[in-house]
Amino acid sequence: MSTYMAKAGQVDRKWYVIDAAGKPLGRVAAQAAVLLRGKHKPEFTPHVDCGDHVIIINCAEAVLTGNKLDQKVWYRHTGWIGHMKETKYRTLMAQRPEKAMELAVTGMIPKNTMGRQACTRLRVYAGAQHDHAAQKPENYEF
Repeated sequence: MSTYMAKAGQVDRKWYVIDAAGKPLGRVAAQAAVLLRGKHKPEFTPHVDCGDHVIIINCAEAVLTGNKLDQKVWYRHTGWIGHMKETKYRTLMAQRPEKAMELAVTGMIPKNTMGRQACTRLRVYAGAQHDHAAQKPENYEF
């Protein structure tokens, strides 16, 4: 019995919508990372990018449990000496909730060329409206 190995041209990509309203940010990000990699498919092949497109809506209504709003910090560097910037998640969720969700999802995807390609299929919106109705996305419940 041989193992099935998918080829890049044989991958069919679907579109999924995940509603993050009232759900923990990390749980939504973990499910989105699984869909982006394609690990939910029976024909998953580690060396082939066989993931789907993911649309995450209502990111502004995602919740962070415990004291993460005050204790979790996003660090970034401007490139100048001594210019390390830090932002608490309370202000990040208030000002840019899409960025918080995007950071969580990209942190759960491999840091290689396939991971960067998978991140291009992620669309994140703070509200309930998205621009991808023509692709007929399916609601994904977990």
